[in-house]
Amino acid sequence: MTRLRVRDHGPALAFAALGVWAMSFLTLYGFGWNDYASEVAPAYDALTAGHVLQFLQLAPGYGGSLELRAPFALIPGLWGGGALAVYQAVSIPCLAAAALLAVWLVARMREIGHGRLARATALGLCVVNPVTLYALQDGHAEELLGAVLCVAAVLAAQRGHASWSGILLGLAIVNKQWALLAIGPVLVALPAHRWRASAIAGALAACFYFPLWLSAHVGQTSSGVPGALAVSSGGTIFQPWQLWWFLGSHGQTVRDTFGVVKVGYRMPPAWIQSIDHPLIVALAVPVTLLAVFRRRTDAMLLLAFLLAIRFAFDTWDTVYYPLPFIFALLAWECLDRRRPPVLALAASLVVWLVFIVAPEHISADAQAAVFLIAAMPTLLALAIALFAPGVRSRRVLSTAPRQRSSAPNTAPISTV
Repeated sequence: MTRLRVRDHGPALAFAALGVWAMSFLTLYGFGWNDYASEVAPAYDALTAGHVLQFLQLAPGYGGSLELRAPFALIPGLWGGGALAVYQAVSIPCLAAAALLAVWLVARMREIGHGRLARATALGLCVVNPVTLYALQDGHAEELLGAVLCVAAVLAAQRGHASWSGILLGLAIVNKQWALLAIGPVLVALPAHRWRASAIAGALAACFYFPLWLSAHVGQTSSGVPGALAVSSGGTIFQPWQLWWFLGSHGQTVRDTFGVVKVGYRMPPAWIQSIDHPLIVALAVPVTLLAVFRRRTDAMLLLAFLLAIRFAFDTWDTVYYPLPFIFALLAWECLDRRRPPVLALAASLVVWLVFIVAPEHISADAQAAVFLIAAMPTLLALAIALFAPGVRSRRVLSTAPRQRSSAPNTAPISTV
């Protein structure tokens, strides 16, 4: 039996490990130009120097993720590793988590009869996704970890593991607050013991956030940086790749963090600075309740829809924000469809074109228009597939009345 398992899972493990090495080599060679340098490095520098309180005070808004990865930050100290070694040590575990998810998905896909092409595509999208590459280059490995934890929490819930789903959900919320969107899908997926999962997730999140809350009330750091639980607002971060863009106004010069003028960028309306993030969470409530009222709702598809709402409505939207959506879409395709995960592949390609290629060739307004052309049909298709799967089923039956469909209740998405 052991030999059979090695033969079955060995190739996937080997390719996943190779993918982790390749992505580490391509992305983790330095951090002086990305967000890690300004948001994370000061906190980990304090931690490795033995200043725990200062570490908590210097942690950014996603300080819980820094706490989760703090043990890895201390490992390079065993051989005298410097700041670069710490950067690599806290980032590689996020890649490893994606690799483990990939191996599990491939194993499950083999069990339900997927071919090698479908399994290889899923493995590649999990481990060497181009969106993951840019997330790591931007210094946001925690976004990848959050994507894996949210998907894993729903998968555990679908298999009836209330305790494990609660642990994974709690870790996801600790990692980054947007994971609150996964609460509904996890509860929808669980057949029983929802209160147990909720209690575990809440207790776990409280254990990590309490030190951050306490440090924030001890006082500010000498540089005036507030604690990690300080609520952030949209401010002047207003990207073209979101649904609010054309409500902004021209006329003022917009600069990036390095002082470079962002040609053609708009200034956000004042009211949006305080509502965009709360609105995303608020929208998740009626969407989830509607899914609850519908029987046999696909929880993974619900998660994908909520994560799509997140990146579409967030004024901060950037290249790595769609990554959790892509992972949820990939898991849904791998386990509910009988074909290669073409939608997740297409979504990854579209994100690369919209966020990376388009800015090199077209104006900010044109980028926003391209984003709308891609995002609006995607949201509509997800809503139809989630809440009105019979629409597509009736169309198929009307064109082929003699064929009896064996497809599951949730129809595949037609557009990404």
